[in-house]
Amino acid sequence: MPSSPQVYVVDAVRTPIGKAGGALARVRPDDLAALAIRSLLDRNPRLDPARVDEVYFGAANQAGEDNRNVARMAALLAGLPTSVPGSTTNRLCASGLDAVIAAARAIKAGDGSLYIAGGVESMSRAPWVVPKPERAFPVADTTLFSTTLGWRMVNPRMPDAWTVSLGESTEQLAGKYGITRDACDEYAARSHRLAALAWREGRYAGSVIQVPDAPLDRDEGIRDGVTAESLARLRPAFRDAGTVTAGNASQLSDGAAALLLADEHAVTDLGVEPLARLTASGVHAVEPQLFGIGPVEAVRRALGRAGRTLGDVTVLELNEAFAAQTLACLGEWQGLDPAVVNPLGGAIAMGHPLGCSGARLAGSLAHQLARAGSGLGVATLCVGVGQGLAITLERG
Repeated sequence: MPSSPQVYVVDAVRTPIGKAGGALARVRPDDLAALAIRSLLDRNPRLDPARVDEVYFGAANQAGEDNRNVARMAALLAGLPTSVPGSTTNRLCASGLDAVIAAARAIKAGDGSLYIAGGVESMSRAPWVVPKPERAFPVADTTLFSTTLGWRMVNPRMPDAWTVSLGESTEQLAGKYGITRDACDEYAARSHRLAALAWREGRYAGSVIQVPDAPLDRDEGIRDGVTAESLARLRPAFRDAGTVTAGNASQLSDGAAALLLADEHAVTDLGVEPLARLTASGVHAVEPQLFGIGPVEAVRRALGRAGRTLGDVTVLELNEAFAAQTLACLGEWQGLDPAVVNPLGGAIAMGHPLGCSGARLAGSLAHQLARAGSGLGVATLCVGVGQGLAITLERG
C-alpha cells in the first residue's frame, strides 16, 4: 500500500496586525484575506494560479463583511481563476490553524497537491446584530449584540458555569493553578520586549506584507519600554483583586495570514525549497470555562503522533490569549524549555485577530525553522467553548 504524501509549507505571509479601531480598521476582512492570497502568488512566480486545488480560510465571526464564505470571496478578489474552490472553517480562535490542517489532510488523502490555507479577522469591523423577532412587529425592546468577541445569544439550556466571560474563565484558571498577578505582568512584559526586539532585528521582514493605504512598520499593539512595574499599575478587569488586566491579555485586532501547502510533486514543480514539513496535528476538548488549558493535551497528542516529546521541541508558538492562561499551559508541560516558547513575542504584544492567529502562528513557526535550518516546532491555541488545537512542523 503506498504511503500518504508528505505535506510541505512552501511559503507563508501575513499582514501586520492592527489594533481594533487602528490602522487596518478601514480595510474589509475579505480584502485583507485577498491581499495575503495575492501576495503568495506574487512571491512564487512559477506557481500557476489555476493549479491551486482549493483555498481554505478560517474566520471566527462571519457575521459581517466576512460572510458568504470569505475563503471563496477572497480567492476571487485575489484574482484566482473562478475554477479554484474555497471553503471557510470556524473553530473560533483556532480557525486559521484549522484551515491549515484541513488543507494538509486533503494533501495526505490525495485529494490534491497544492493548497492555500490561512485565516482572517477584522474585529474592528465586526457588526452588531439583532435577533429576528419570533413574530412580526414586536412592541417590546430588543437587544443589540456585539459580535466582536465572546458569548452572545446564549442558549438558556447551557449551564451558567460554562458561559462566563473569557476573562472570568481565565481568573478561574489562575486560581486553579496558583498563578499570581505579578507572574502575569512579568510574562506580558516579556511578550512586548521580545516582539519589539524581533522587529528591530528584521525577523519579520521576509514574511510580513504591507497593506496598501494602511502602512504599518510593525504590529501596531507592541509597546516599547513596557515593564512588569508599569503593567502593575493597571486595574484588574474582571475581579477586584484579579490577575487579568488590559496589559496582560491579548488585544482585539485585525489581520490576515496565508500559507502555501504542497506535496512533493508540487514542490518540485515550483522549484523552491520548502520552509518546513507538517507532520502531525492534535485536538482536545475540556470544560468550556477551562478553555485556556485546552492546548496542553492537544500538544501532547500532536507530539505523540509525530513520535516526538516536549524535550525535542525547538520552537513552540502558543497563542497568548491571556498571560494567566499561557502560564497555566506552561506549568503543565513538564520537560519543555520555557525559552523556546514564543521567542519572537506573542499575542499579548502583537494582538489576536481571532481567525487569523492560528495561521500566523503556523507561518511564523515555519519561517523560524527555515531560518534555523532544522528543528521541531509546535503551533497551538486555546479555543473558546473549551478546546485546544496544535500542529507539529519539522525541518531537517
